[in-house]
Amino acid sequence: MIPRYSRPEMTKIWEPQTRFRIWFEIEAYACDALAEIGVIPKESAKAIWDKADFVTFDVARIDEIERVTKHDVIAFLTHLGEFIGPDSRFVHQGMTSSDVLDTCLAVQLARAANLLIADVDGLLAAIKRRALEHKYTPTIGRSHGIHAEPTTFGLKLAQAYAEFTRSRERLVAARKEVATCAISGAVGTFANVDPRVEEHVAKQLGLAVESVSTQVIPRDRHAAFFATLGVVASSVERLAIEIRHLQRTEVLEAEEYFSAGQKGSSAMPHKRNPVLTENLTGLARLVRGMVTPALENVALWHERDISHSSVERNIGPDATVTLDFALSRLTSVIDQLVIYPENMQKNLDRLGGLVHSQRVLLALTQKGVSREDAYALVQRNAMPVWRGEGEFRKLLGADAEVSAKLSPAELDELFDLAYHFKHVDTIFDRVFGKA
Repeated sequence: MIPRYSRPEMTKIWEPQTRFRIWFEIEAYACDALAEIGVIPKESAKAIWDKADFVTFDVARIDEIERVTKHDVIAFLTHLGEFIGPDSRFVHQGMTSSDVLDTCLAVQLARAANLLIADVDGLLAAIKRRALEHKYTPTIGRSHGIHAEPTTFGLKLAQAYAEFTRSRERLVAARKEVATCAISGAVGTFANVDPRVEEHVAKQLGLAVESVSTQVIPRDRHAAFFATLGVVASSVERLAIEIRHLQRTEVLEAEEYFSAGQKGSSAMPHKRNPVLTENLTGLARLVRGMVTPALENVALWHERDISHSSVERNIGPDATVTLDFALSRLTSVIDQLVIYPENMQKNLDRLGGLVHSQRVLLALTQKGVSREDAYALVQRNAMPVWRGEGEFRKLLGADAEVSAKLSPAELDELFDLAYHFKHVDTIFDRVFGKA
């Protein structure tokens, strides 16, 4: 997590002040519940809020204490006691460190998920706008990187919209799964803390109650969360790679916006490189790289160990901050994407009509020619065109076996580009809903 690839709202979630504030709220809400059920005095619970609610925690002081205690939660509680006074003895009653750490992480991940969902909403809006703009812009569809059949640029973007709609659904589900609270004490038996305390803290923090926490919240939840981030990152890369390919000099169907004063190369003044989408590919690799450690965190020893802790202190901030930045950058790329319909048409025509080969094949089968023979007839006229030796329509018209089955008018009709777009409305209705 470095400033170059960070945005302040997401970064703030992971700042020490934010973390300590959440820790305090967990402890203070627990004291409220303990007071309500008669375990501690109500005036003490109130005093804890009064003396610490608006405190800016001294991070350097907490770090100083931790250098002695070698325990971050104890260091925090010691610091808390320094300005709460005698009532601090009621803080952390019956709780264990994981009650604070895991519940705090749940709050942070839920907040991060909220931002990521909003990011995807922004991206979806940008994709939809550009998809509708180019709903019927003809372009070549490619399979294996080779010209296949005509499509529209709007359909390319509609696919991305549908994919990121699924991303949003996955993020919502991942947020729900990871947003659980555990205040169950050592080994999760509630021996020294009433379950009602957990219920109250969960409600106040907007979390669900973890059904069985064994001192720590089960890490399958976190694994699912980070795996979801990895999938979303892969969708970011998928769209980024499409743009990178379309920006190649010999293709140039679309390119990243190149601003006034921007420089593409320190050596070659003519360069306009797809630097933003290349950057997105790299960021996606980083996010996916954090999925495997999250999966390996699931297998903790017995009721708990802390092998997961160092992993999560890194991947929690890094994965969410990086994906937040990537989604924002991709939204900007799509918003400002420069699109060249004339180059799309030129590339579409580049193979001399070969993109209509399947229509000719099917028309011949409808005229009684076996599929095998029809394939051979079409291919023997297609290969010379592939080598630059003529136009497909003319060669077909000059082929006696083809012309015996298909009239000139019928052949012309088979080369109608609009034929390929007759169901664009149907697809758009499925993706965006009926207007």
